[in-house]
Amino acid sequence: MKTQEENWERNCQKNTMKLALWTGAWVVTMAIASFGPKFIWQENSTITLIGILINLAFGIGVILANKRHLNTLDELQRKIHLEAMSLILGVAVIFGLSYSLLDTTNLITYDAEISHLVILIGLTYLAGTIIGNLRYR
Repeated sequence: MKTQEENWERNCQKNTMKLALWTGAWVVTMAIASFGPKFIWQENSTITLIGILINLAFGIGVILANKRHLNTLDELQRKIHLEAMSLILGVAVIFGLSYSLLDTTNLITYDAEISHLVILIGLTYLAGTIIGNLRYR
């Protein structure tokens, strides 16, 4: 008979795998929605809209899978991830808006791209979780 801890660990691993699968599927649909209009269906706006809506649906799946994953973590891991997420929310809003202002006021010579902000968010989340894990060792 499995102990409660073994069941919790199995459930956590299962939710981690589901999160990975949802995230992978979302990335694939993002690539298809991004590159499909140019390379696959020659700018057909109806197919492009369908691709974007499918990507949005997978994105919602990622959000729900992430919520389930967070709920299966122990209190310390949940605290570390929530602290990292609160940090990336601040970084996304503050730096994203400042970056956009630099572009709209022509203080930078190139267009502000969302991909730059996404990279910053990803690196911030990575740093936040690493620092949190080191802090609470």
